[in-house]
Amino acid sequence: MMFSPSASHRSFQSRARDIAETLDAAAHERDELVPMSVYRALADQGLMSVKLEEALGGPGGNVVSYSLAMTEVAKACASTAVTMAVTNMVGEVIHAFGTDAQRETYCSALARGGLGAFALSEVGAGSDPGGMRTTATKEGDHYLITGDKQWISHGDAARVLVVWARTGGAGSKGISCFLVDGDADGVSVAKHEDKLGLRASHTAALVFENVRVHESALLGSLGGGFRIAMMALDGGRIGIASQAIGIAEAALADTLTFVQASPALRSSQDAQWRLADARMKLDAASLLTLRAAELKDRGESFSLPASMAKVFATETAWAVCQSCVELQGERAERPDSIAARCMRDVRVTMIYEGTSEVQRIVISRAILT
Repeated sequence: MMFSPSASHRSFQSRARDIAETLDAAAHERDELVPMSVYRALADQGLMSVKLEEALGGPGGNVVSYSLAMTEVAKACASTAVTMAVTNMVGEVIHAFGTDAQRETYCSALARGGLGAFALSEVGAGSDPGGMRTTATKEGDHYLITGDKQWISHGDAARVLVVWARTGGAGSKGISCFLVDGDADGVSVAKHEDKLGLRASHTAALVFENVRVHESALLGSLGGGFRIAMMALDGGRIGIASQAIGIAEAALADTLTFVQASPALRSSQDAQWRLADARMKLDAASLLTLRAAELKDRGESFSLPASMAKVFATETAWAVCQSCVELQGERAERPDSIAARCMRDVRVTMIYEGTSEVQRIVISRAILT
């Protein structure tokens, strides 16, 4: 079956490409900041809330549209793509599990350009949320949230925080989910991570000190937080696969230009085969990713295809970026090297939103049952 994007899919892709052409990834990396004007421009085009319906301020797109748009933005600036990805995830989770009042308040804010962040991971609870120590203690008609969260993308600038905390006993069944305003009393930034890549995307450690939220801030059911997290990560894997493909496409395009200008490399079988392998594997990764996106749009089971897409796309992208750096040699050591920046940026895609090892657990469990 040949996948052919619809006119609506191409519209989102085109909008993303137009904004991508205005991005300056090198400057963003140097400044360690993506200006808020970039996110407002993405929001104006419906790209920070792709799946939200028009009644909530969104464009009413779907997952395939989001995947294609994500790849375009990631080609231009991976740091920008991270914030776009997480904000879309936050909006989707609130739409899926929130009350009408929560959707109206928070989804609309995201559609207008407010940033959303996921406060899930902790130092002792990364791949295993069951080890979470952050607590939400009931006090009358409020909860007091106390604990530390780690590796929170743009946690320092988010308008909406989705916060997971323990409300019951040990294990995943005692975890609930809350919506917290980013500027709520008791929320503070402990530090910003000094990272290998994605340096324009801030990764923050957040501290919650008796953050008081009304019981109406509970997202979904009490004790239902683990299910919300798993749903979010399943869909998020499609976005990360799309992001990784875009990063590798940028490295490959830059390397093709370099090889074209070098007669010795153009005639080298090693260079030719490396480029051929990169093209084949990125196309395969794209098809795997778009298959998962289309299954999700149809309302069919997509967890396994999403895991397969994420592990294959991210590991392929890492290998492609490494190969591009090796082909460019000394040129890739320059401060302005696109291929080197892509290699730094793409490494984390094999880690966040479910490591490659976790994806292999998901895949193996599915095929052994």
